[in-house]
Amino acid sequence: RCKGKDAQHDPWEMVGQLQAPYDTFNLDSSVFTHKGQRYLMWAQTVPGTPGTSVFLAPLATPTTFAKEPLRVTIPTFDWEIQKYRVNEAPAMLHRNGRLFMAYSASATDARYCLGLLTADENADLMKLESWTKSPVPVFTSSEITKVWGPGHNSFTVDEEGRDLLVYHGRDYKEITGDSLYDPNRHTRVQRLYYKADGTPDFGI
Repeated sequence: RCKGKDAQHDPWEMVGQLQAPYDTFNLDSSVFTHKGQRYLMWAQTVPGTPGTSVFLAPLATPTTFAKEPLRVTIPTFDWEIQKYRVNEAPAMLHRNGRLFMAYSASATDARYCLGLLTADENADLMKLESWTKSPVPVFTSSEITKVWGPGHNSFTVDEEGRDLLVYHGRDYKEITGDSLYDPNRHTRVQRLYYKADGTPDFGI
């Protein structure tokens, strides 16, 4: 926590450890605010369950939750369990009356891809039935653009307020050794469009 108003120059202090539901591997925390409530999203392993799942919870403080966390998605589809069972790196987009949570799935090689969860903006986000999971990935490797393993995305806007998709990908498909240690997942940015039904069109 910054002790002053200048985050670059004022001193910082350690507030404490986030009280996650399990004392296990977790990563990719991200925050968003909806209807005045700040939420945290993150990926974590659950004891006795292989792989990582995505959790969601409203924050009471920067290190504590206002409600019991919800495991909003677990890797179950074939495209989410390629080599590893992975759901991670959640990113939130609020558009057209809905909340869209993109997340990454499978091993971090050419099989890495984006999935999508959708909820109505007026739904109770802490109820699992409020979320609909796409049965297919929404962003995958492309033979056309020669970009492989797109994932760990975020959303932002350009100078004109148009939505942008930010993600990383590789310029080659085949990887020597463990893909986790391959250093060439370069950051990329492209326009994000929308389909006629108001859902995001990630393109290729």
